Amino acid sequence: MADKTLDCSDLDNYMGKPMTPFSLKEDLHNNDFRRWTQAMHYPNLLHYDADFAARGRWGRLVAPQSFTISAGEGHGACPAGIGRIPDSHLVFGGDEWWFHGARLFAGDRVIHEKIPYDYVVKETKFAGPTCFQRGDNNYYKQDGTLFAKQRSTAIRYNPELAVEMASMGGAEEPPAWTDEELADIESRKLEYITMLHELGHGYRWWDDVAVGDELPVRVFGPHSVASFATEWRAYMMTLWGGSHRNVDCDPVQLGYVGPMAGWEMDPVEELINPENTDGAYIGPSRGHLFKRWANFIGMPREYGYGASMGAWVLDYLAGWAGEWGMVVHCNSQYRGPAFSGDITIQTGEVVARMTDEEGRHVVQIKSKMANQDGTTMATATAEVQLPKK
Repeated sequence: MADKTLDCSDLDNYMGKPMTPFSLKEDLHNNDFRRWTQAMHYPNLLHYDADFAARGRWGRLVAPQSFTISAGEGHGACPAGIGRIPDSHLVFGGDEWWFHGARLFAGDRVIHEKIPYDYVVKETKFAGPTCFQRGDNNYYKQDGTLFAKQRSTAIRYNPELAVEMASMGGAEEPPAWTDEELADIESRKLEYITMLHELGHGYRWWDDVAVGDELPVRVFGPHSVASFATEWRAYMMTLWGGSHRNVDCDPVQLGYVGPMAGWEMDPVEELINPENTDGAYIGPSRGHLFKRWANFIGMPREYGYGASMGAWVLDYLAGWAGEWGMVVHCNSQYRGPAFSGDITIQTGEVVARMTDEEGRHVVQIKSKMANQDGTTMATATAEVQLPKK
């Protein structure tokens, strides 16, 4: 029987204390945006087609709002996962975002500030005593402009107990899709993509949106080890030698269980054998791509990244808003990951229209992400600014 205690006493040493800031070594490039949209299954021409973007609002390619986490360290998990919890593992539990108007372009550089916020231990059906830890991520441009804030929630737990409780359920093998079903999935994907093309550079006016309006359904997948690996490679922190490393989030120091510790993002080992620091092969992130290690931490098979789900939510809303709109706030809760073989289905509904305290015309949207069986993967409530006639 696994130990049912969870020692979180070390976390008190870190709350409210800024961690070492993070930045990439080179300025952002248009191909960074292209790689990201490709990995996130987000075919918005504004972010990858230079000719289309040249005719639009900014006259050039612009990064998706979701790209912010690609330019930072640990996709927001670092300040939500600092402090030693012996014999533990970590998965993403949710994100709350605030965006302040500025956008990222080629030539920009991001400075990522990380501050641990708080934590609480609760009894869960997932793994018994579970630590819900939050951390703040502030993202600045090179001129000091704060353009985004992310408050992330990490779920830290005993993986041995999670295996015993088998609460994640799910089949050990992915679903077997027929050729006809796969063709239908491809057809369903066009609903959202067609909306993007029809809106083009046009305005989605606040005046024309009504409470009860439903957003187009967005479908993508089936997910696979290949797609999960593509996501991981789009996080720029995974590039060998691409960033100024630090040891704030060393997996061994944080108490990760034996084979899940490794040298992920270790600045010393990166200069010796960088594959050891890659994360995808060795260390905490290997469960995403290898069934053996997914099972080790209580997952039935390979699974996607929580941070990617957060990006999918932002992309879904931002694509609907168009280039003249913007997601100004989004609070997402992750209930279960995208497993290999599953598809993801996103829906949304306008639940309120308002002028906020800053005088912005916004609509509030409740959004849901589910798989092909109707199992909820994530929920979100967001405020989206739209232009007014």
